[in-house]
Amino acid sequence: MRRSPLLSLTALPLSLTLLTACGGGVSETPAAPPSTSTAPEATEVGAAKARVAVTYDGGVQVLDASTFEVLADVPYDGFTRLNPAGDGRHVVVSAAGGFHVLDAGAWSEPHGDHSHYYTAQPHETDVVYAAEKPGHVVRHAGRTTLFDDGTGKVVSFDSEHVAHDAVEEGEAREYTTPSAHHGVAVERSDGSLVVTEGTEEARTGIRVLDAEDRQVAASEACPNTHGETVAAEETVVIGCSDGVLVVKGTEITKVQSPDAYGRIGNQWGTDESPIVLGDYKSNPDAEVDLTTRVSLIDTTNATLRLVELPGGTSYWYRSLGRGENGEGVVLGTDGQLHLVDTVAGTVTRSTPVVAPWEVQEDWQAPQPQVFTMDGTAYVTEPATKEIHAVDIETGEVYASGTLEVTPNELTAVPGEVTE
Repeated sequence: MRRSPLLSLTALPLSLTLLTACGGGVSETPAAPPSTSTAPEATEVGAAKARVAVTYDGGVQVLDASTFEVLADVPYDGFTRLNPAGDGRHVVVSAAGGFHVLDAGAWSEPHGDHSHYYTAQPHETDVVYAAEKPGHVVRHAGRTTLFDDGTGKVVSFDSEHVAHDAVEEGEAREYTTPSAHHGVAVERSDGSLVVTEGTEEARTGIRVLDAEDRQVAASEACPNTHGETVAAEETVVIGCSDGVLVVKGTEITKVQSPDAYGRIGNQWGTDESPIVLGDYKSNPDAEVDLTTRVSLIDTTNATLRLVELPGGTSYWYRSLGRGENGEGVVLGTDGQLHLVDTVAGTVTRSTPVVAPWEVQEDWQAPQPQVFTMDGTAYVTEPATKEIHAVDIETGEVYASGTLEVTPNELTAVPGEVTE
């Protein structure tokens, strides 16, 4: 856990708006070299400075993670999505034209037995990885993997090269699935690639490719394939509408849900824990499935169990995360952040954070979201335009800020190399 307690405050608006440039699961994060684009002057500081990024209708704001001061406001058209790029510094913005690389303006540079820390004005770089429908971004084993839903094209590269346009520099691996679909791919440290299989009409399973893109394993036992995460020992978990697929090396095991329809479409793993946290939906006919249970998948024995949240509170897939010690974190519609012991399969604490809210039918509508990093759960509250920082270990809401925009998507970067 790394944080500095402070009083609740109101974030400061930014008077300067940056112009958009045009161009071209818990993981190891390598050092981030300076961005190749024309960047503001850097300032050396005494410690790492984390950054939080939020989308709103019209762009992305980059915030100081300690004070929630608005450091930059970058315009984007249409609905945008956010992911950390994997280098501890940059954010990948899925927007019109492809995967845009945004410099969050905080990074570290190793120097012998220590590191030097720097900050600069956050800004959009001139790097855009072209995509018809930019989809999932996966970070694992020092690699960042992009999936284009419009073409089925997979691009992966060393995370430290994200702002140097790895494709243009010939540093990227490229692969295209037989048919375009809403998919995802995970590259492991041995160069193998776990990639979904499907078409625009249906997603049916996965394939495992070796470093030369030769198929070494496959499974079609995964209807409505969606989502991924990586657990201990590089075990990949892929969601299905009736359970999950667990991939260890070239061995694929199906873990069946207890219900005929038991959809696990989103998963959260850590490199240290063999247990994966997942969402769980069991009503295929509901417009909004107000599920009250989360799933725990034990990858050591390929078993699945469900945990009921207190008071039958519901949640949605963007209100889950994991703590530094493997805890499951779930923000319920009761406004409380529920801590799940993933080993015992119990809820150990519930902390009020936001006002009670309702899950919307439109998944793109602003709703409370959670992003966990370095022992903190960052939580947005669109109804009040607020953002909160919660100490996962103690449950303390140690900082809050109010924005001038309604926050939607949420992510963060540590501004340092994480081991």
